Amino acid sequence: MKPAFLGLSGPDLTPDERTFFTRVEPAGYILFRRNCVDRVQLRRLTDDLRALSGRDDVPILIDQEGGRVARMRPPEWPAFPPAARFDALYDVAPISAIEAARANAQAIAAVLTEVGVNVDCLPLLDVRTREGHDIIGDRALGSEPMRVAAMGRAVIEGLRAGGVVAVVKHMPGHGRALADSHVELPVVTADAAALERDLAPFVALRTAPMAMTAHVVYPAWDGAECASLSATVIGDVIRGRIGFAGLLMSDDLGMHALRGDFGARAAGVLAAGCDIALHCSGDMAEMIAVTDAIGDIGEAARERLAAAMATIAAPADTVPLEDLLAKRDALLAYA
Repeated sequence: MKPAFLGLSGPDLTPDERTFFTRVEPAGYILFRRNCVDRVQLRRLTDDLRALSGRDDVPILIDQEGGRVARMRPPEWPAFPPAARFDALYDVAPISAIEAARANAQAIAAVLTEVGVNVDCLPLLDVRTREGHDIIGDRALGSEPMRVAAMGRAVIEGLRAGGVVAVVKHMPGHGRALADSHVELPVVTADAAALERDLAPFVALRTAPMAMTAHVVYPAWDGAECASLSATVIGDVIRGRIGFAGLLMSDDLGMHALRGDFGARAAGVLAAGCDIALHCSGDMAEMIAVTDAIGDIGEAARERLAAAMATIAAPADTVPLEDLLAKRDALLAYA
């Protein structure tokens, strides 16, 4: 098994993808809008991925946050609100905001499990700042660390209740970044004392099953490499100061914050301490470069992957999607 989560080119597996994925056996897959047409098609695709891998619990990831980041969209699937809606409710009714965030996450999980998706790249634990780039913006759960942690915990619990693994992101914090790491490499110049504020939600939720790194440079810790490529940040900050012991994946290798060929990027994030290299484009030449440059998954990473996937099970008490959405909307109406 290769320590990579890989994308697919379209709504169905191509013959070349079937041959390639069978040969390299990626640890898991990630889906985007190009892969999501309707319920029947998407369930067929995820069933194909499970059959191809031979693993019922193979991770099949998606970014289904709500707001502007949603791969499954209306009219086929319901729209979900951005995180800022729950932050606004927290201003007037904190407990209601936490319950609304939990119900919303469980509703997302219901939509995902119906089509065979078992991992959601949610919640963001990035603490929003006034000067930060809008790439985080309304995706953040707030600008106060413990508020972010409280609602982030509710999101993790809601997803788990619905049978989906959560991925906290972007460790160790993207909220201060003045640039979009999809486009360029952000550098956060805050000192280590100030960065403690950014770490706080991750520390509070350090037992999360999975996490994603940030392609952001923090000179207070490492002035040469972004977090995804920094053994210092991953070892001393993420595994050390935060105390995160779950499965750690990089952010997408295709983002322009990174330089070099795709093989070097994949080998670099794994050498720095990530368990999994994430590659999203579905471009075959890039995926070949990624998998040719890396060895098989290590024992520690394999154990973390198994432990993360073991946190989900069939929901004990299935709550109808309509009831979850109605509960969320009734609570949000107070804001």
